[in-house]
Amino acid sequence: MKPILAITMGDPAGIGPEICARSMSHHEIYQTCRPLIVGDASIMQKAIDLLGLHLELNPIHDVKEARFTPGTADVFDLGLIDLKTFEWGKVQVQCGNAAFQYVKKAIELAMANEVDGTCTAPLNKEALHKAGHNYNGHTEIYATFTGTRKYAMLLADGPLRVIHVSTHVSLRKACDLCKKVRIIEVTELIHDACRQFGIKNPHIGIAGLNPHCSENGLFGWEEAQEIIPAVEELQRRGFNVEGPIPPDSIFAKAKCGKYDGVVAQYHDQGHIPLKVLGFNWDTETGKMLPQKGVNITLGLPIIRVSVDHGTAFDVAGKGIAAEEALLSSIDYATRMAIYRLEHKESEKNNV
Repeated sequence: MKPILAITMGDPAGIGPEICARSMSHHEIYQTCRPLIVGDASIMQKAIDLLGLHLELNPIHDVKEARFTPGTADVFDLGLIDLKTFEWGKVQVQCGNAAFQYVKKAIELAMANEVDGTCTAPLNKEALHKAGHNYNGHTEIYATFTGTRKYAMLLADGPLRVIHVSTHVSLRKACDLCKKVRIIEVTELIHDACRQFGIKNPHIGIAGLNPHCSENGLFGWEEAQEIIPAVEELQRRGFNVEGPIPPDSIFAKAKCGKYDGVVAQYHDQGHIPLKVLGFNWDTETGKMLPQKGVNITLGLPIIRVSVDHGTAFDVAGKGIAAEEALLSSIDYATRMAIYRLEHKESEKNNV
């Protein structure tokens, strides 16, 4: 039951090729999954040479041609980059288009059941838009090409797993989007995701919107009119949920293991604690330490897990990018894919 994972290379000018190459040099990942990079073989070879890795490149044009053996990097080669004009760390139209095409191909492979899940290295939104692909990011591309209307972002780093009721909207609009129906929807999504991670009966904490959960209406009405009714409905359905919990304390409790997942009401409410936990500065080196957080899009018909960092153009091509977040993404995607494969097999046997 080793799932095949399509791993998109991200923007070729960013650190995506380097972290993909480094990840493929970890032989232990081949014990649990069959990784396949979707990108440009020429750029991957450039990254392998830059890092001095003992990896043999295997360019393919069909999943059946992959070897899936340690020491070999299988690359579904789209051949979109002209090396004569390519530069590390620069916004380039050809790279924005290539990053888009890699993602589109990975989605196609997953929708056709040729791969069991996908992971994504970072793309650059400016390059993406300059290439004529006007999406806010990976999530919107996946939603479009899978025909998905209801989806949500789950961020995970160690014991902290957070899903958002709303994300990229103004704070004023986020308050308007705090609705019972949406809270129930995202709670169901994080509950299902936690089960795919191997947690049998997930305990979910639901954050309040207002300070102190509004102090019985002193600081707002959303808890009484939207959040409490959502919690009560979920409890009636048998979900192990608790809330609303004051937003200034729920994440500290979740970090210590009280909750398997947290429902945040808006973007910064969920992102700030995760980044405080996962982003650390090394005062001796003057650099950020490797970050392991991942971004999982829930509600899609296919698996999509991404690193929770950007293209890092400032260090691209220098051979110093760390692969921990991509390795974590591969681990999450593997566990989710195995869960789905086992359930498919179980359903088949029951029939």
